[in-house]
Amino acid sequence: MSDKKHSKKKSKRLDKKAYEKELTRLQIELVNMQQWVTASGARVLVIFEGRDAAGKGGAIKRVRQYLNPRTARVVALPQPSEREKGQWYFQRYIERLPTKGEIVLMDRSWYNRAGVERVMGYCTDEEYERFLVQVPTVERMLVEDGIILLKYWYSVSDTEQEKRFRSRLNDPMRRWKLSDTDLLSITKWEDYSKAKDAMFDVTDTDDAPWWSIDSDDKRAARINTISHLLSQVPYDTIDPDEVHFPDRPAAAETARPPIDKHRFVPDHAATL
Repeated sequence: MSDKKHSKKKSKRLDKKAYEKELTRLQIELVNMQQWVTASGARVLVIFEGRDAAGKGGAIKRVRQYLNPRTARVVALPQPSEREKGQWYFQRYIERLPTKGEIVLMDRSWYNRAGVERVMGYCTDEEYERFLVQVPTVERMLVEDGIILLKYWYSVSDTEQEKRFRSRLNDPMRRWKLSDTDLLSITKWEDYSKAKDAMFDVTDTDDAPWWSIDSDDKRAARINTISHLLSQVPYDTIDPDEVHFPDRPAAAETARPPIDKHRFVPDHAATL
């Protein structure tokens, strides 16, 4: 399934029980992978891109869910500040690359320039062309320096995208995810298709290839993402150190302040 409009018959969704079982197995492997990354000093950079509502955030959440936040972080940058607008375009992203023993998951990246900025006219033609010239070189330098770079493109159909937009409209916990730019992506579907094709033509390189993920089925997309990510990192399982729990010392005889002196939050749970 591609990013283009189509009327392909809806395929069967991944069974929830099978999804949860495999997700648990894969997330255990992600923890093992992180242990290796930390011990070996490897640097892992994963870029998540795709159309609005394609499922990038949900995939990132499942990848990140059980990892140690000290060495695995998500980078989701807001619009650039006035100072950042005066910098080299890649500069604010370069500052957030992983150091030794780190995993960085980029929720959108420098590819904003080839996508929303290009389609919405937020950059000039000169800035866009300069980006396309520079980005293969930048990514080649990252890979040559030893960074494990993975680029995922989430491909969603037009009908599924609109369905997800509408589901956000009356959901108070996800209403914030429905922006004016999101809605414009419906009317500019073909423009985004052309921008994506032009971007792939230049940036789908041997050094840093794009990996496309059919994301109409969110569960399958998450499973496929994690499985592939694990296959691209040459990790070994590291046996954890043996743990010995110490004996708990006897309680001290020193009197402690009365418990009723503490301020406890109201027991709202008891009212349910």
